[in-house]
Amino acid sequence: MWPFSTNPKTERSGVLQHFTDWHCHILPGVDDGVQTPDESLAILQRYEQAGVREVWFTPHIMEDCPNTNDRLTRRFDELRAAYKGPLRLHLAAEYMLDNLFMQRLEARELLPIGPSGNHLLVETSYFRPPMRLHEMLRAIRSAGYMPVLAHPERYAYMCHDDYVRLKEDPIIFQLNLSSLVGMYGKHVQSKAAKFLQQGWYGLCGTDIHRIGMMERLWKSPISKKLIPLVENLRH
Repeated sequence: MWPFSTNPKTERSGVLQHFTDWHCHILPGVDDGVQTPDESLAILQRYEQAGVREVWFTPHIMEDCPNTNDRLTRRFDELRAAYKGPLRLHLAAEYMLDNLFMQRLEARELLPIGPSGNHLLVETSYFRPPMRLHEMLRAIRSAGYMPVLAHPERYAYMCHDDYVRLKEDPIIFQLNLSSLVGMYGKHVQSKAAKFLQQGWYGLCGTDIHRIGMMERLWKSPISKKLIPLVENLRH
């Protein structure tokens, strides 16, 4: 009988070594993510233990969560002052493409993502598209930003042709590592694996909202055959 082969747990798989988390909700008390500085610091400590190198804080900005740049920057500066470890910390935001987004874009009240400051992390509803999705994406590019679509594998309303059109726009897809290990169900996991194998993703994040979610992700098995593909996204 051939030896039984198991997929490694995410934390022990190597994908988190020198990893950049491009999407997480661990800035405390600003959205539906982490609520206390102590939990944020505990998560950052576990990031260190797992080998993570760099973290982009991406709190929600939307109609139901009308954060301002000043508020988020102040909270980020407070956490960064309290954190004493080696992780490189950065502030951006995750923008819902809702009725207020164009006003924010026109006012340039934005927290872009990436070292060059010319990428913008955006999302839509999981169940229905914005009325002017492609118009808004064109406006983002016209303003000098490259749209980065958060967790495209999770959008239930999108079909294959929708994804192909988005890739042709162009746009960058950001993978949720939690999708790839099945934390949102088998269907989302299957889409994530397919997109990864097609080379459709440009960035990877955890989308962590709580320390319990992080521990579940760390302990979840990840497909051996997909590990090299994820490692290509950890810059």
